[in-house]
Amino acid sequence: MTCLKKNIFILLFLSSFTATAENNSELYAEDFLLLYQDEEMISIATGSAKPIHLAPSVASVITAREIKALGARTLGEALEFVPGLHVSRDATRQSAIYSIRGIHSNFNPQVIVLINGHPINEPSSGSRPPQFKLPVANISRIEVIRGPGSAVHGADAFAGVINVITKSADELNGSIAGARVGSFGQRDIWLQHGGALANWKSAFSFEYSTTNGDNNRYIESDLLGNSGSMNSVYKLYNTSLNLEKEHWNLWLNSWNLRDGGLGVGATQALDPVGYQENDMYTVKLDYKDKALTEHWRLNANITYRKLDQQSNYQLFPANQIVPLDGQGNFSVPGSTPAGYVQFTDGVLGNPGGMLEHSSFESAFSYHGQNNHQIRLAFGLKYDKGIAKETRNYGPGVLDNISPGSTLDNPIIISAPPVAISDANLFIPDTSRTVRYLSFQDEWKFARDWELTGGIRYDHYSDFGGTTNPRLALVWATRYNLTSKLLYGRAFRAPSFGELYYTNNPTTIGNPELKPEVLDMVEVAFDYQATFDLDLALNLFSYQANNLIAFTDNGVAQNAHDQRGYGMEMEFNYIASKQLTLLGNFSWQRSKDRESSEPVADAPGYQASLALRMRTTDRCNLNAQANWVAGRQRALSDGRAPIDDYMAIDFTARCNYLFKQPLEIAASIRNALNNDIREPSPYNPIAGSAGVANDYPQEGRSLYVELSYTFK
Repeated sequence: MTCLKKNIFILLFLSSFTATAENNSELYAEDFLLLYQDEEMISIATGSAKPIHLAPSVASVITAREIKALGARTLGEALEFVPGLHVSRDATRQSAIYSIRGIHSNFNPQVIVLINGHPINEPSSGSRPPQFKLPVANISRIEVIRGPGSAVHGADAFAGVINVITKSADELNGSIAGARVGSFGQRDIWLQHGGALANWKSAFSFEYSTTNGDNNRYIESDLLGNSGSMNSVYKLYNTSLNLEKEHWNLWLNSWNLRDGGLGVGATQALDPVGYQENDMYTVKLDYKDKALTEHWRLNANITYRKLDQQSNYQLFPANQIVPLDGQGNFSVPGSTPAGYVQFTDGVLGNPGGMLEHSSFESAFSYHGQNNHQIRLAFGLKYDKGIAKETRNYGPGVLDNISPGSTLDNPIIISAPPVAISDANLFIPDTSRTVRYLSFQDEWKFARDWELTGGIRYDHYSDFGGTTNPRLALVWATRYNLTSKLLYGRAFRAPSFGELYYTNNPTTIGNPELKPEVLDMVEVAFDYQATFDLDLALNLFSYQANNLIAFTDNGVAQNAHDQRGYGMEMEFNYIASKQLTLLGNFSWQRSKDRESSEPVADAPGYQASLALRMRTTDRCNLNAQANWVAGRQRALSDGRAPIDDYMAIDFTARCNYLFKQPLEIAASIRNALNNDIREPSPYNPIAGSAGVANDYPQEGRSLYVELSYTFK
């Protein structure tokens, strides 16, 4: 979201007048206070709160009020209005892909997601937990950086950083009960309370969400030529407790997914019975001392997170005949299989396991010089993965395939899945230790100029060290214009899977991998054209090296480099007290450096437009349209071009009804019932796509919600 108002430059503007102008300064003061009073702050750009237009990054802030106006139910729906960010879907479980500036991959490990400053990317895939969804009732604000952030946040702050900040006790200030019902059996409930608990400020939130899924998301032909509806059911529980007292803040969170449908299926063969289950528990203790000494401040935290996940796949349906190699894995297309097996209960694979994350960080900031704010941080992280698996195929289960078995005379297997021994697991138990040190200086070297320089060094126990610098020059060009010149380097650490997958049916790890590296240059302008019109323009160019992919033989490699460039424009116009217009447009081009082949599936164009109208003193109407276009296939993919689409949504919301703290809202999403599809992957070895006509998304849906605040 574009920042609307700015307050930092009031003094700069007034003090820049000549003696004659000083006589008139009182005439201007009130107007400019009104102009700048609603400035948003952001913390993830530097590690401390800063006005968004002065932040040394291209950033957006989405507040709880804006989330309500958008009618968003999940984090993904709230992010769709951010310029240059598109929420797509992966091939395995239809998890969210946050595609930013043409950096687009299936597991999407190039975007780091934080909750209250704590990264939730897990080391197995490098991305969020499978099918990660976050309801929005407990979100206070979402901070988004488009571009590199590794100088502050380390690994995976590559294409962007998303920080979700939950509501505090002061924000809740009482008890709230809410519910939402709607299409596809959607049912949401939230209960929240903010108050005091044994001399601690406490904020409690419980959210429950479930859906039966849209059965009209129909697959005309899957990998095996079968048709049917995508499986998009789920149940989600999200519980949070935040305790504050003096210097201390304790955050406890439980995030639990049940019966998560697998979309099309892990192999692109429809899987109506498979499901995903996750249990993620987080404990984070913060200590902040703003007066450690006369000039020093301290911010330290210690975190523990545990993720138990279990995938239950029916990789191929009952009675399917499958060609297998000598180890009992799926035979690679084009190779000669060892034999053929008919699985009467289907091909079943149930990978899972436990991931533990522990971390400690201590950040000191120095304020002893008028023109410098120095930040020094160091930390330690430890990640551990323990795998478990049951299956009815592969090493340790079908070691000997009869060479005489044929497609017409297959071996028949009816045994249930069995537990796999450590030697035959899809990934061995593994761990990594990360040590890091960072330095940052925010230097106001002239009256209207600030230079932020930073550097961070990370050392990984499994692949070595990496150094990532940043430079950001912010110029208060005029009282109503800010100009920025930004450079940053970021890295993405190879995931455990990319390093160590083994005995896996389609992918093999490579312990010799190097981290992905990104260098990006940006030029940004933020212009308050009038009291009512705010404009922003961002230009960027980047080079990404050592990008990791599973190549034709299924082995992970630093396979290619990528170049990209583009622009983003935003506007916010307050037409009257009753009407606001806001929108954005983004354009990007990203190509493989060697072949000049366009990056597949990433949007080339995006645009959003919203109209927000106050219809009465207590009611508001929001209408918005999101347009996504210019997604290209890989050159080897001969399918028809990916269709562009436009989604139009409406949300009406009224509060304090019947003179009570009662709020009611109604939303229509995809109001025109457009056929919206996200691209499905193409397999160059097989010469086909598992799902030829891409992944259909939800059709028209209607939701009604009601909430009441108890004081």
